[in-house]
Amino acid sequence: MSKSAAPTLAMVTGASSGIGKSFAEILAARGTDLILVARNRERLEQLATTLRERHGRSVDVLVADLEQPKELALVEQRLRDDVRIDLLINNAGYGVTGSFADLPLERSLGQVGCNVVALTRLTHAALATMKPSRRGGIVNIASTAALLPTPYFSVYAATKAYVVNFSLALNEETKGHGVTVTVVCPGFTRTEFQSRADYDATSMPGFVWQTADDVARESLAAHAAGRTLCIPGLQNRVTAALTSLLPKSLLVSLIGRLTQQPRS
Repeated sequence: MSKSAAPTLAMVTGASSGIGKSFAEILAARGTDLILVARNRERLEQLATTLRERHGRSVDVLVADLEQPKELALVEQRLRDDVRIDLLINNAGYGVTGSFADLPLERSLGQVGCNVVALTRLTHAALATMKPSRRGGIVNIASTAALLPTPYFSVYAATKAYVVNFSLALNEETKGHGVTVTVVCPGFTRTEFQSRADYDATSMPGFVWQTADDVARESLAAHAAGRTLCIPGLQNRVTAALTSLLPKSLLVSLIGRLTQQPRS
């Protein structure tokens, strides 16, 4: 994908709210046509209508639950069939807070299905056309949680660690074929993520937070510059650098105390 021009057609998963919605809004404003993917049809249709009217872009809606194999397959097929897609943003994902042993296993496996399996399958489908045409890019959304073992958020952190390592390796494989893969590790971002994860973040100070628009803008700038890893926000980059200097055994103990949920 040419780094000097906006993508022609981008697919954004998890586009109905939060960071995904911000990606869609920013890309449409820059002249990119869109395919929006999420489970909530009403939200997707509202966003698509707004973007068409405001920016005059072509916006398609693809309603799919990426944990469901048949629905995921439909999204994969769209990627394989539409050679115009030159940017895939794998933003869909979620976390669940709690002790792994006490959570229903289905909730943990659901995170693996959405955060890992769906992302991997969609990336493979996108590369089926991007690599032969020697153009395109993929932005995979991970998390700063990927950089640390995180008790009471263990499956989510582990899935995002997969996203980081998968993306870094994949970029090395594809960079000689005109395709750039960028992985993004946002920190605390004001979205619906915390409420869905049942995570109480009210004690976090204001300076640690970013907006979804901030994350999306930094991510797109990093991708356009050909950067493989993006940690949006100076505070998150400093934290990542400092924690990399500490032994993981100490970090996991400290994080466990911070993330442990109150006992009833």
